Amino acid sequence: MKFFLDTADLDEIAEIASWGALAGVTTNPSLYAKIGGKLEDFQDHLKKICELVDGPVSGEVTGETRDEMVAEGRELAALADNMVVKIPMTVEGLAACRTLSDEGIDVNMTLVFSVAQALLAARAGARYISPFVGRFDDICENGVAQLEEVVAAIGNYDFGHEVEIIAASIRSANHVREAALMGADIATVPYSAMKKCVMHPLTTQGLEKFAADWAKVVNA
Repeated sequence: MKFFLDTADLDEIAEIASWGALAGVTTNPSLYAKIGGKLEDFQDHLKKICELVDGPVSGEVTGETRDEMVAEGRELAALADNMVVKIPMTVEGLAACRTLSDEGIDVNMTLVFSVAQALLAARAGARYISPFVGRFDDICENGVAQLEEVVAAIGNYDFGHEVEIIAASIRSANHVREAALMGADIATVPYSAMKKCVMHPLTTQGLEKFAADWAKVVNA
């Protein structure tokens, strides 16, 4: 499974990229607003992200009609070779996905919550499909089970083009574990959860023991 970072923060991207395991980035309007982003700086900011990442970078459209989404999508795709257009799972979004994918532009269909939505996105030409996990948990439903159904359903068919499932709305290292075990292609993970993926109490205990033992050698 590949790791994407779900953020718009350049410092976070640079840090995780330095680990050598980052395969891409996903962003959205909420993440850009979180860092205090300005409308006039949006496209330049996406360009900077694309320069930091050796992999796909999803930038999301904000229009609501298919024509608005297509126009925005073309602008975004022109920013960099690794730019992916992120489109919400709506009727208008499906139509925009079809148009853009027919033009050779990679599309990431987001806000997917069901097998039917995922299948429609794939048929519309989506290169990436992003089922959300954590938002199901927020309403006391099983987001991991929903993701598993999407992974299984998409794996049943040949859509005539490559389709990868991005496990999105990841909240914990356990979500990452579950996504990997069921065969999700990608997990897009926020910075805080990505750091937790590195940590384990037994690793910490082991390091503390090594340090204590080495101190005995040094002080002998």
